[in-house]
Amino acid sequence: MTQSLKGQVALVTGASSGIGFGVAEALANAGASVAINYHSHAESAEKLAASIEKTGRQAFAIGADVSDEAEIDAMFDAVKKRFGTVDIVVANSGLQKDASFVDMTLADWNTVMNVNLAGQFLTAQRAVREFLRRGPRPVSKALGKIICMSSVHEVIPWAGHVNYAASKGGIQMMMKSLAQEVAPHRIRVNAIAPGAIRTPINRDAWDSKEALEKLLKLVPYGRIGEIDDIGRAAVWLASDESDYVVGTTLYVDGGMTLYPGFADNG
Repeated sequence: MTQSLKGQVALVTGASSGIGFGVAEALANAGASVAINYHSHAESAEKLAASIEKTGRQAFAIGADVSDEAEIDAMFDAVKKRFGTVDIVVANSGLQKDASFVDMTLADWNTVMNVNLAGQFLTAQRAVREFLRRGPRPVSKALGKIICMSSVHEVIPWAGHVNYAASKGGIQMMMKSLAQEVAPHRIRVNAIAPGAIRTPINRDAWDSKEALEKLLKLVPYGRIGEIDDIGRAAVWLASDESDYVVGTTLYVDGGMTLYPGFADNG
């Protein structure tokens, strides 16, 4: 991978596993110094940081609950203390609390909204404040870059996951509204909406031949996504190569949002 992010500092939330882990690794491979946020699985985040540092790049792990305003503030303070500032912020933290609609508790609704939506709001807000505080840097054409991690379920309804889908739909409009507001400051805000990606959290969907065949009926391109697919997309959106891309959701989904059930006239 080219060093398109050389000299820049990135913060990735929820980066101790899955997509966040892969994004943090990809940004580091592209030359960025990386702050690896975790809420649980501290050991995994520390191992990733150590692995990145062995390659000669800088990284460190930082614990924080993204739904807690005070912890978000402390996290940004720690990143500034270690690296001086931040240029790229990937708001990736997210979780699921699945249930049928009639059985879903208010606690499960609120937990998902607080982490998936409010957590991205707080993370992006602190990022914008930092970009405006420190002003332009020669390492990037933009004043700063924010990438919101969404999902194909910001547009595809998902029965049994109403809280999750609603949170991702909220991310879509929050991202666009924020992008519109801060673009005059040369701050670029975009989103990535992954489809079916091979991660530990959804192992049941791809770990057997039968499950994988069922899943691939929803993916016109005929393969499950890999974490590297999302990592490469994040590097591109964070780099000057996408400098004119503002307020866009990049669907990395093998065509899942093409509604393949209608491929034969429905």
